[in-house]
Amino acid sequence: MEQASKKEIRREKRRKAMKKLRLKYRLVILDEGSFAEKFSLRLSPLNLFIWLGMFALLLIGLTTMLIAYTPLREFIPGYPDGSEREALIDNRIKVDSLEAELVKYERYVKNIQGILNGDRISDTLVEDSPEKNYANINFELSPADSVLRQKIEAEEKYEIRSGQNNIVLSNDNMYGIFFFTPLQGEITQSFNKREGHFGIDISAPSADGIKATLDGTVVFADWSSDGGHEIHIQHSNNLVSVYKHNAVLLKKTGDVVKAGDVIAIAGNSGELSDGPHLHFELWHRGKPIDPQNYLIF
Repeated sequence: MEQASKKEIRREKRRKAMKKLRLKYRLVILDEGSFAEKFSLRLSPLNLFIWLGMFALLLIGLTTMLIAYTPLREFIPGYPDGSEREALIDNRIKVDSLEAELVKYERYVKNIQGILNGDRISDTLVEDSPEKNYANINFELSPADSVLRQKIEAEEKYEIRSGQNNIVLSNDNMYGIFFFTPLQGEITQSFNKREGHFGIDISAPSADGIKATLDGTVVFADWSSDGGHEIHIQHSNNLVSVYKHNAVLLKKTGDVVKAGDVIAIAGNSGELSDGPHLHFELWHRGKPIDPQNYLIF
């Protein structure tokens, strides 16, 4: 009985509270002089709470839209302005690019160390390039190449050789070396160290074979954003040759090549390429040298 009476009391209190919420009140605005009614509004406490809640939600929604879709959000303390956001995006892109270049550099150094130690270098996949049919390309040496090889071999019989690499040397360790022309064509841009162009550009139709300029070992065969499909070959006497913007690489890191071997197919890959050509560099003792001083194109 006692529990039933308590429940009844609670129900009675709720009924009274709801009755008070539903009671109607009139808000009247009168003229002070004439006491004429200017405005009246009839509301209950419940209606007032509902209208105030709707007004609060509307105000919150409008404020959110103003902050999200207008420049007013830049006045919020701690919110970066447009220039700061652009700088953050640029820095993030630069960090990603530097990270990718660092990975390639570490791989490059690791490959060189492995070659110097006589280790076997694991194959590295080259990025996919547009599919082209190279089945009909003839990689056999042309008559001119064969004549040049015979001429070099005949001249080498009467020269002093260095080690077992059959590279002919002169007193300055450079001018007696017989380089093989990697690609016959017109030179569209010459070597210019001041402008940062450390090689020469040779125009060539797509699908022409690129040949190794000297005997050596491939130390890098991969993709770079600037050079596209590029291949680097380490030669004797601190020489390195670089071949960029190829369509396809035919050799991989760790391969041993001979002078005149076809190592790639000419193409137009990389951001710094504006047409089918070969960018060819020669480096001696860590410094770029002008290939036109040693080769005829």
